[in-house]
Parts: sequence; structure tokens; C-alpha cells
Amino acid sequence: MTRYFENGVGELVSDALSGFARAHAGLLDYDRADGFFTARHTAPARRVGLVSGGGSGHEPLHAGYVGQGMLDAACPGRIFASPHNRQIFRASRMVARPEGVLHIVKNYTGDRINFGIAAERLADAGITCARVLVDDDLASDSEEIAAGRRGTGAAMLVEKVLGAAADAGKGLAELVEIGANVAGRCRTLAAASAAHHAPMTGEPAFRLPHGELEYGVGIHGERADRTRRQGPVGALVDDMAGALLDALRPGPEEPVVALVNGLGSVTSLELYGIFGELARVLDARRVRLARYLVGDYVTALDMRGFSLTLMVADRDTLDFYDAPVRTPVLQW
Repeated sequence: MTRYFENGVGELVSDALSGFARAHAGLLDYDRADGFFTARHTAPARRVGLVSGGGSGHEPLHAGYVGQGMLDAACPGRIFASPHNRQIFRASRMVARPEGVLHIVKNYTGDRINFGIAAERLADAGITCARVLVDDDLASDSEEIAAGRRGTGAAMLVEKVLGAAADAGKGLAELVEIGANVAGRCRTLAAASAAHHAPMTGEPAFRLPHGELEYGVGIHGERADRTRRQGPVGALVDDMAGALLDALRPGPEEPVVALVNGLGSVTSLELYGIFGELARVLDARRVRLARYLVGDYVTALDMRGFSLTLMVADRDTLDFYDAPVRTPVLQW
């Protein structure tokens, strides 16, 4: 029996997308035929349209970030599955600006293939297209993993920075450079005490012994290379934040932006406790915490876990981060 509140097997995503469109009709439009969202209001100075997408089950990513100051369009696939290249092509063609369109793609094989096919179709249609790849997952940073690091929590931060840069009138080549630079200064690490449950079967993606954590879990339930005892959360955050800082190595004058992100079933009480521990670690390492978000921003259905993302920021990055935004999720 399913664990999810739904009308029937296979209807969860379509019903959710329709409901999301109705709830946020003032901010975005929903193309039901091809299954993508477009922003109703974007800056007239934009020379490039911004498009992202990925599997459903990670809400509010990516549709929650469509609107002023962020994405022009988002293409949701089925649960944990890439959107079809047809969706991406038609959404991109709809929002392309004079200098074309930029795809913001998480580093997964299906996403890379379908966005790549869409880019080829756009070129055939005379529309210039480029790509920024988000590959922030520290747990998959290994020479033994041919595909490279996975794209996870940093996707939202990259979309925010690039949205502001696009609003400032940056051209396609400039946006690619900014996006690659920002993505390269982001790393994420996640831990979970229980897996998500598959909507089709109601079964967990993996099982852990009581008191064990999957340390370095992926947002599709990809297993880490090790488990560890759960223990006090302070010790866990010490290790996670330390690993991120060791990988990023921010300089003495380089602040960070932090994302404390719930993966679906962790409470706000826990997330704010985790944030407090992260701030303690940063203070002890003399790293300035310039900006932060705490909440569910890139989830994995009902996974009982959280992720920490750090982005090393310069002045321009902070200015882009602070720039006005009005989407279903982010508004300032």
C-alpha cells in the first residue's frame, strides 16, 4: 500500500504539477501539453533565457524557482527521472532571448543526455544554447566515479546567482563564465538515517540498522561508500562542515553562503539545531557566514536526512545573491 496521499498509482506527479500551477498562477504559467513552467514576469534587460529542470520528487526544485530574478522556465520529469528533451526544447524555444538560452543542468547522465539533445535541436532551429553544469556533491568526488560529482543542493544557489546576472543584462558567454565559477565554488554533503519510499511500491530505497547513518547519500537514494553511527548531531556537523571547508579552502577574506537543507522528513526543529552547529564550526574556523538559508529547498521525497551546502562568495556573488527575487519559494 502506498505511503503517499494520491489518487492512484502514477498520478502523483501530474496532480501535483496541476496544483502547483493553480497555487502560483500569479507567478508562472504551466504548459500542460509539454509539461513545463514559464515565468510570467522577467526583467526586460535579459538577453538570455534561463532554463533548468530535473526529476520530480525534489520539490521545490526546480519549478519553485521560476520567476523574477531566477529561472525563465523549468522542466519537471517523472520521479527521479530526467525531463524529456521535447520538454526542454519547447520550453527553451519559448523563453529564448536575443542571445539565446542557458541550460543549468545537474550532473546526472539522463539530464546531460536530454539537455544535450535539446541543445542540438535548438541549434537546428537557429537558437544559440549553452550549458552550466552543477556538480557539487562531495561524496561522489572520486576518480573511480567516471561521471564525476553529482549535482545536488547547489543547483538552487547557482540558479539564484545566474538569475540576477541575467537580470543585469549579462550576455551568454558572461553567464557561462559566472555559472561555472560559482558552481566550482560550491560543495554539498548529505546524511540520512532512513531512505525515501518509492511511490510505486511504498518500499524504502535502502534499509539501515537502527542508529546508523548513510554518510554521503545522494538525492536519489544513491548509497554512500560508508555508514556511521548517528551519535550527537554536533559531531556529525563537525565532520560534514570540516570536509566541505577542506575541499573549498576559503581564503581569509572569503565569506560563505550556507544552505541547511532538509531532504524531506526532517523537522524544522532539527534543521535549526543543525544550522546552529554549522555556525559554531564556521566561527571556530574563522570563516564568515555571510548569508544562509534553512529549510526544505532540494528534497528527496520523504528521505529522513539533510544536506549542507557551502558556496564561497566574492562581492559580485553576494550582490547577485542579494538581488531582488520573486518566485514561489524565494522572495526578497
